[in-house]
Amino acid sequence: MSKTICPGQDTRFWKPGDIFEVACGKCGRPVEFFKDDSSRRCPGCGQRVQNPRISLGCAQWCEHAKECLGYDPKESREQGAGSKEQRAEGNPDYANPSCAGEPLRRTGASSGSQSSRAEGIPHGNSGQVGQEEKQQETMIDRLIEAVKKEFGCDQKRITHALLVLEKAQKILRREGGNPRVVLTAALLHDIGIKEAERKHGSAAGKYQEIEGPPIAERIMRELSLDAETIEHVSRIVGSHHSAKDIDTLEFRILWDADWLVNLHEEFPDTGREELKKKIAKIFNTETGRKMATDLLPCS
Repeated sequence: MSKTICPGQDTRFWKPGDIFEVACGKCGRPVEFFKDDSSRRCPGCGQRVQNPRISLGCAQWCEHAKECLGYDPKESREQGAGSKEQRAEGNPDYANPSCAGEPLRRTGASSGSQSSRAEGIPHGNSGQVGQEEKQQETMIDRLIEAVKKEFGCDQKRITHALLVLEKAQKILRREGGNPRVVLTAALLHDIGIKEAERKHGSAAGKYQEIEGPPIAERIMRELSLDAETIEHVSRIVGSHHSAKDIDTLEFRILWDADWLVNLHEEFPDTGREELKKKIAKIFNTETGRKMATDLLPCS
């Protein structure tokens, strides 16, 4: 059964100004926001940027808000844990936007959008959930730093990892799965590229699958991730091009997130109808297929 969302959260009913850009307070790169995004990670440096124009519309009172957004705005207000003052003073991961945001001149679903409305982690009203979210955020930040260190000045590959992370978060929120495995795999899936180029003179997928797992394992051990996560993520990294020997939900989410970022690069001159056939064949999750279909040109 297909998943439905209410008109208030459906981008087809939004106005052009509901999708806009905010400059990252750390690197200055434009970060795209939907009106109901609470925050986003900058695709350039990984810094978290708050949405200065957040508008939740009907989600502020609707009983189904948690199903739409992945969290309940009413609960967030009652807790008071998400106030701008607390985030600015107590969490260095939140960057202060340097501008109020410029509208994007487009309507409907975002074409090629990097937006996600949550980090793929369930929101709740218990202290335990809040602590888990904080730990998850810390892990992601440390992984991003490890990816930057491994890729050095290769901003293209750093950006790709961050974009795949964004897509994976959105699919994860809809499909379920283990957040630790999905988000770690999203950031580390291409981690073997540099070593593949050094050893084999090629960044081909088969060489990435050989060189990536040992590097991913080293990074995860340095970050003290549990053995089960290390084993699962390493298998994903070792199969993320060939899809051999693994077919877990977490792998399918990573597979779809990676393809969402690469789709038009892989098939630049392919028409809409042919792309629809490829999407049906390539993508493994309902959410991934829906997101890919939303990226298709109108004609």
